Amino acid sequence: MRKTLVLIAVVAMILAMPLAAGGAGESGGSLRFGTGGDQGTYYGFGNVLAQRISSETDTAVVAVVSAGSQDNIEMMDMGNYQLGFVQTDVMSYAYNGTNLFAGMGAVSDFSTVAALYLEQVQIVTLDPSIQTVADLEGKTVSIGSSGSGVYYNALDILAAYGLGEDDINPTYQSFGDSVDALQDGKIDAAFVVAGAPTVAVSTLATTHKVHLVSIDDEHMDALLSASPYYTPYTIDASVYSTAEDCQTVAVGAVVIARDDVSEDAVYDVVSTIFNDKDTIAQSHDKGRELDLDFATSITTVPYHPGAAKYFAEQGYTVQVK
Repeated sequence: MRKTLVLIAVVAMILAMPLAAGGAGESGGSLRFGTGGDQGTYYGFGNVLAQRISSETDTAVVAVVSAGSQDNIEMMDMGNYQLGFVQTDVMSYAYNGTNLFAGMGAVSDFSTVAALYLEQVQIVTLDPSIQTVADLEGKTVSIGSSGSGVYYNALDILAAYGLGEDDINPTYQSFGDSVDALQDGKIDAAFVVAGAPTVAVSTLATTHKVHLVSIDDEHMDALLSASPYYTPYTIDASVYSTAEDCQTVAVGAVVIARDDVSEDAVYDVVSTIFNDKDTIAQSHDKGRELDLDFATSITTVPYHPGAAKYFAEQGYTVQVK
């Protein structure tokens, strides 16, 4: 029995160890790519990218199911992943040691590979009297799981209007649960951060008149000044059959790499993604959003030398780590 327990402990230690560095950071090695939940866009799109890179280059990439942006950064910091999907705001938090990462301090041993597509901040309500973010005061509002990226997105936008968590009656739910709560009349509004159209919101719109709350120009300027990782975005009225277009912001879905991944390996990753974008688009809709202008737009975290090399060949200059 004692020998069995020792053996179990040894096996557990081995499974918990990071992948050996030898080969993982080199072209021709294997890179573990932290994505998101197995039903989410990060994993679905990440798996398509991993398969394409592995088949087209000497660098093997394996997409790994994860808990998303924060988990990917933490696992990369421990050496368990070499690549990861992150939201632009979350990677900024990590790099500067704020918000989600305030307790553990700055995590700066990673670099940008490329921005791939946008995820919109959608403030969803069934109450037509909620016309502006200011109208959320005193209302029951889902602001995402506590400590999640959505949670901080909500706090950022509320703060632009001089509101805080104490000025609303907050609930802390995933966007799927938030939409269910809206439908059941348990909450007045919900923050949803995902690519629009979002299936849960589209489904709600088939049975209810959905309203999206816009951010006006004055408060948009304040938000962007305080939080430069956001991008202004307009959700067309046709997306959910709303009465008018919605002016909001979006965060980018970005691939990052550990600094110790080789230049050649990251070059293999980024060159395959953009050289083969038409083929990738046939396997996943997000491939249609791949764009070099957007890919090179990140300013909060410097780019990996391997990515910078490819972008330079395409005529783009980025800040290099």
